[in-house]
Amino acid sequence: MNQAGVITITTRATARQRPTTLPRRTAAAGGSRAATRVTYWRRRLVVVALVVALVLVMAQAGAALGGSLATPERRPAGAAVASTVVRPGDSLWTVATRLAPDAELRPVVDALAEARHGTVLVPGETIRWDG
Repeated sequence: MNQAGVITITTRATARQRPTTLPRRTAAAGGSRAATRVTYWRRRLVVVALVVALVLVMAQAGAALGGSLATPERRPAGAAVASTVVRPGDSLWTVATRLAPDAELRPVVDALAEARHGTVLVPGETIRWDG
């Protein structure tokens, strides 16, 4: 006995349309879906997360630069603060001479170099010394 198998071919034209829960995109609607409540909450959460991350990065950068707005630096009442403006051609030695003329210069120069982390002097910047 020779049995023939049944072959069914379905083309797009004969395929049955399936119902869907998503709204259809139409050219008149601009091709976008309507935003739901969940979409708005997700967007809000993303914005809050970005703001928190930005605040943390800024706080870390402020701490790395040595600044703190929360607690101002306190000095003893009798401590004098000397300051000078860097002039063109100045070195750490000339700045140290102006900041602490009566002190031994080597410790002052070493402290200035350590505080600057190897950056060069820029004419016009102000350097304060509370030594």
